[in-house]
Amino acid sequence: MESLFIINTQGDVFLEKHWRSVISKGICDYFLDKLKVSNDVIPVIPTSFQSTNLVSIGRCGVFLVSVCKSEISPLFVLEFLHRVVDTFIDYFSECNETIIKENYVVIYELLDEMLDNGFPLATESNVLKELIKPPNILRSIANSVTGKTNFSDTLPVGSLSAIPWRKSGVKYTNNEAYFDVIEEVDAIIDRSGATIFAEISGEIQCLIKLSGMPDLSLSFINPRILDDVSFHPCVRYKRWDTERVLSFIPPDGSFRLMSYHVTSQTVPIPIYIRQNIHLKSGEQGKLDITVGPKTTLGRTLESVKLEILFPKSVVNCSLVTTQGKYVFDQNTKILNWDVGKIDVQKLPNIRGSVTTVQGCTIESMPSINVQFTISQLAVSGLKVNRLDMYGDVKYKPFKGVKYVTKAGKFQIRL
Repeated sequence: MESLFIINTQGDVFLEKHWRSVISKGICDYFLDKLKVSNDVIPVIPTSFQSTNLVSIGRCGVFLVSVCKSEISPLFVLEFLHRVVDTFIDYFSECNETIIKENYVVIYELLDEMLDNGFPLATESNVLKELIKPPNILRSIANSVTGKTNFSDTLPVGSLSAIPWRKSGVKYTNNEAYFDVIEEVDAIIDRSGATIFAEISGEIQCLIKLSGMPDLSLSFINPRILDDVSFHPCVRYKRWDTERVLSFIPPDGSFRLMSYHVTSQTVPIPIYIRQNIHLKSGEQGKLDITVGPKTTLGRTLESVKLEILFPKSVVNCSLVTTQGKYVFDQNTKILNWDVGKIDVQKLPNIRGSVTTVQGCTIESMPSINVQFTISQLAVSGLKVNRLDMYGDVKYKPFKGVKYVTKAGKFQIRL
């Protein structure tokens, strides 16, 4: 990897970092040309400049664009870029343009340690926090007065061990291990309610606060439903391949243990939308939408939001809701309905009239993007069986598992 550019949504390069040689930020024009066409820019863009390729991701309202000259796996670079964003969030709680500009000194220090001459070096948060102290107000004031940096004077203990993701000598008064199974449902639903495409992507996020060097073993009731799995480096893959058990010595603190997809079975759709939309040129059309739970196993749908993308010929809406609030943006032609929590006894409904321009043809029917959250439910049916702990430890930790299902790219096409 030669260089890294961080770009905002307006197309301005507000941070750049070079490792091997300085490359002009003009090379980002290849990326910006694609961004003008669509916000969903393809992750790998070839250029005519010295046979380089641009590999990019978009997260938290910014784009990270890396310049690669040598032959390299794009997935390798994409994973590193996601690690960079995750590290920024771990250090600063957020990763937007303002936060990056406020902490650019620490960010340059992090990038110097994460990549050495274009090759990944230290990407684990535990090791980085021993090398570069997370910023706080007192440390920032002291550094400005003394001229010091956040760099530590000592070498991280874990960097020279066989387990670089965990430092030695960790001690806690209360030993705890929490696991969050988070799943997102990506789906495309047609006008009649039939499923055109559906897939579940999930991950297991961990918060481990255990003393010593624990060796954990996590088993599932139904692990065979998982496809396309990827693991944190701490996981022993051979054990998973033979027994479908996650065996690992965990990092200290928060980390993502694994991610997976579920595509080999019929994906249950947790929500349904009953709609009746008619648009007429120059006349008042009608809109009537009702939202309700479908396959939630008795769990409540929460944080439900609908984003209705109208054609350009729509100029205004006059609607009444039984629950929540709606806002219609006349510039973008997008109707946002914040529904909230759904009560099965009284399903939310929005209805009223939609005005279109006189003499203008209706170029397309609206589409609806849906957001929702379901607590204590993994819609794939994945369940944790048990967590066993081995190693030279003499305590019994508190263990907890939480399940959450959310909407990913969930769209209804009318």
